[in-house]
Amino acid sequence: MRTLAHMERTCSACGVRNRIPAVRLAEPAKCGRCKATLAATSAPIDIADVAMFDAIVGGAKVPVMVDFWAAWCGPCRMVAPEVKQAAAMLAGRALVLKVDTEALPALASRYRVSGIPNFVVFGDGALAQQQAGAMRAADLVRLVEGARAA
Repeated sequence: MRTLAHMERTCSACGVRNRIPAVRLAEPAKCGRCKATLAATSAPIDIADVAMFDAIVGGAKVPVMVDFWAAWCGPCRMVAPEVKQAAAMLAGRALVLKVDTEALPALASRYRVSGIPNFVVFGDGALAQQQAGAMRAADLVRLVEGARAA
């Protein structure tokens, strides 16, 4: 049996932290206390462990773009604002994850990430696109949209 991963989303109306199932992160939700609408995730999600990654990628109903990066990587730091902007542009249509290759080398190895930044797009849990190198937000959105069309 698969463990259901959750993420927390804070209600802007009442400040309560709500647990949202990983498979529903791209959807609006309702606050458990005040019933206000919680917007779909619009920021990159930092992946803490392999189980969290697998739960989100395997259960997402929308494409998932993963930014493989490392703190020591200058181009990774330079592209971080572009990744953040792409996540906002894709809110409700895709999820954006960030995987630190130093903290989770097994994930980098699984997808043969040899150069960073490296962007991988998944659709229905399967690898759909992969591209290494720094990219602008609009190009990242096109990468995701190209995977959706394929």
